[in-house]
Amino acid sequence: MKKTILITGGFGFLGGRLGQYLSENYNVILGSRSDQNKPNWLPIAKTSKIDWNNETSLNNACNLVDIVIHASGLNAQECSGNPEKALLVNGVYTQNLVKAAINQSVKKFIYLSTAHVYSDNLLGVITEETPTTNIHPYATSHVAGESAVLLAIRQGYIEGAVVRIANVFGSPVSKDVNCWMLLVNDLCKQAAVEKFLTLNGDSKTVRDFVTIRDFCSVIGFLIEDNNTSCIVNIGSGKVCTIGEMAIKIQGNCLNVLGFEPPIMLKQKPSMNKKSFNFQTNYLNDINFKLINDFDVEIKELIYFCRENFS
Repeated sequence: MKKTILITGGFGFLGGRLGQYLSENYNVILGSRSDQNKPNWLPIAKTSKIDWNNETSLNNACNLVDIVIHASGLNAQECSGNPEKALLVNGVYTQNLVKAAINQSVKKFIYLSTAHVYSDNLLGVITEETPTTNIHPYATSHVAGESAVLLAIRQGYIEGAVVRIANVFGSPVSKDVNCWMLLVNDLCKQAAVEKFLTLNGDSKTVRDFVTIRDFCSVIGFLIEDNNTSCIVNIGSGKVCTIGEMAIKIQGNCLNVLGFEPPIMLKQKPSMNKKSFNFQTNYLNDINFKLINDFDVEIKELIYFCRENFS
């Protein structure tokens, strides 16, 4: 019998792609704050409207569920604009969901957090043991959510993991998904629509990028992993500057769009030009290999933008 997975934020960027990826082997429920019909991109899924302030609603959402993947929350811009709401949504709502999952005997809880909890300026070697020092509301609210999950795991009430994710990029399930502020997604859309690439940040800023395919494969593994560490970093382990990423996108545009869009630099001072090593020690220790095929992911994303925006 297939296990049942509830994905909160199931209509978002990560949640939607996870739903598609996991639907072959699991019964998928897409959780949302609003009433949603079965999406045309995953018609076999069930949907669940969740009232985050209502204990009964949360318990009903977790009823007969084996695994919860918590992908719902506010992004960095939203958190910066409303820190109090950030703590409520990313922190308190996560705590409420953990409580409901325990009440309904959910076996595993996977919380999608962010690498930005470590620092507002990711430099040097970052591991799962690195302290979380970022005081931005996006980071502190996620740490609050992490704490609720980790406490429940360490007290033995539920199995699970907190995953701290680097810069994921790739095609969403729908053009209406709020993912176009992400650097790679934004640049690919610019290429299809504007016919040029504008970098507003310092082109020498270093980041760790990871494809949505690799992200989904890691989560799929963690679902069945019986030895999951409490904290798992997800990144490619290969850093590059945003300028280098723009050049890679530019080259792939030639294959998909038939031209190489010029790159326009609107430079801002960068704090992150030094060495950066986002280590994924848990995945490395179990010899879990990512594909890291950036070109395939970028080409697919450019094609998606061409078909949906140009």
